[in-house]
Amino acid sequence: MRVYVAGNIVVDETWSIDELPQKGASIHGRKISQDIGGKGANQAIILSRCGIDTHLIAATGRDIHGQWIRERVQDENISLQPEEALSDHSDTSIIFNSRDGDNAIITTLAAAEALALERILLYLADAAPGDILLQQGNFSVEKTRALFSWAKSHGLITVFNPSPVNPDFVDLWPLIDIAVVNQHEAELLHPTGVNTLVITQGAAGADIFRADDHLFCPAAPVQAVDSTGAGDTFLAVLLASSLIRGVEPDALALYHASAAASITVSRTGTLNAFPTADELTAILTHRP
Repeated sequence: MRVYVAGNIVVDETWSIDELPQKGASIHGRKISQDIGGKGANQAIILSRCGIDTHLIAATGRDIHGQWIRERVQDENISLQPEEALSDHSDTSIIFNSRDGDNAIITTLAAAEALALERILLYLADAAPGDILLQQGNFSVEKTRALFSWAKSHGLITVFNPSPVNPDFVDLWPLIDIAVVNQHEAELLHPTGVNTLVITQGAAGADIFRADDHLFCPAAPVQAVDSTGAGDTFLAVLLASSLIRGVEPDALALYHASAAASITVSRTGTLNAFPTADELTAILTHRP
């Protein structure tokens, strides 16, 4: 069982600020870290640390950031394609962390947009029925739809985390087997026809809806320091827990995902905040 993550990989710059700025405001801040990030890369790295055979399809640039990204990824047990740069500039995320642990993120898309559909399909050529295609919201609606359509026609399981959210994603639900959304995304996109729908509620917990079944798991109690990457940790561990046990996402998968996300929010940064492989092994082998 392989997971193909088609998405983005970026350089995350994290800034500490007192409060998220209002329109027109000028504020002071302090740069506290630079790390690999991007929702595609985040989810792929966590999946690989869970022991899942993970292939990340994400573009980098010809700049120094791109070289740095490609070197850093070598420390993780994932396959990154394409190996060469596709655009002049790598994508970057500027993350603003406020004192209360909230955040706001600005992300560029130049490298992600340079990754053509035809090239992504080349890297999916070895995918077999039962493998997984996981996407986020960093591609255009047309590219996202085409990839999910191809995956469904080839017997892959489709997983969608529509963030950053695009209202036009609402038409994609018939192509999706598993969707993971937050409350805002659920209200905007009205997910229907999805086999398994997971709605995250931050510190309140998360719900799974499947047919007439509904499961809820409260979030693990923790003092939040930085919520960046928590949702990506949650999704990846939810999926890994299910794959390792050969089941659809269930109550135990919610529990494992919540425990892993609680580690991420207790630390600053992105990659540096993620649970280690040893921590994830301990989580995934625990039965409450």
